[in-house]
Amino acid sequence: MLDTLYMLLVQPFVEFGFMRRALLGSVALALGCGPIGLFLVMRRMSLMGDALSHAVLPGAAVGFILAGLSLPAMGIGGFVAGMSVALIAGLVSRYTTVKEDASFAAFYLLALALGVLLVSRYGSNVDLIHILFGTVLAVDDAALLLVASIATLTLLVLAVIYRPLLLESYDPAFLQAVGVRGGIYHLIFLVLVVLNLVAGFQALGTLMSVGLMMIPATSARLWANTVEGMLLVAVGIALLSGLGGLLCSYHFDLPSGPVIILFASSMYILSLLFGSAGGVLPRLVRQRHLAH
Repeated sequence: MLDTLYMLLVQPFVEFGFMRRALLGSVALALGCGPIGLFLVMRRMSLMGDALSHAVLPGAAVGFILAGLSLPAMGIGGFVAGMSVALIAGLVSRYTTVKEDASFAAFYLLALALGVLLVSRYGSNVDLIHILFGTVLAVDDAALLLVASIATLTLLVLAVIYRPLLLESYDPAFLQAVGVRGGIYHLIFLVLVVLNLVAGFQALGTLMSVGLMMIPATSARLWANTVEGMLLVAVGIALLSGLGGLLCSYHFDLPSGPVIILFASSMYILSLLFGSAGGVLPRLVRQRHLAH
């Protein structure tokens, strides 16, 4: 029994360096994306996270055109494109009658179409698939260093701005009443969102990087009632999704990125059914007890 568990759970990471790098990359992504995703959910900015994940594509495509599959070039291009879309969409919603969510939806579709067009025109179908869906099993030392650095920076910055960011999420009027400018924290938070999407895109691609950010965070709200509890659950689900997805992709010879997201999605479905703070079955049990 122990030998079987060792072969299933441990041996792939002991024998293969690419599996160890993929696991470390997944851990770093979970630590960075889990808290960011939860704040996106609490601030009702889930669509913004999805929009920004697509917005990095044209910048990454320009970096690819200029330097090939170069990590620094594609990362810098993705960050510049993501921040540009965030700022432009914010300005449009501020100076026109277009709502912010509609503005983000329009710009992310524009960015996605432009990015796919650029990669298709100047690259190949293989390059396009690599950028869109990523290859976590091909994460090299440079990509791993980038992902780990962004995760570390994210945790440090969140620790500094945690309280005002939390207040702005729940009661922005109070933050303004005490003379604190919430806009600067919102901008810092947007920078962290884009940075983590750039980190995720290196491993999971632009279309799936937002999945590891949003799905564990949404699941966490079904298991905990406190922010601290939701943060722990979100990071935990992201960690389990990375580990479980890598093992499934290794043993069944499946693409790792989609399997990681499917693993996270299966945990979301279980959370919908059994989540102690909002799942269907616990709510039915509580209603039955109240009825009696």
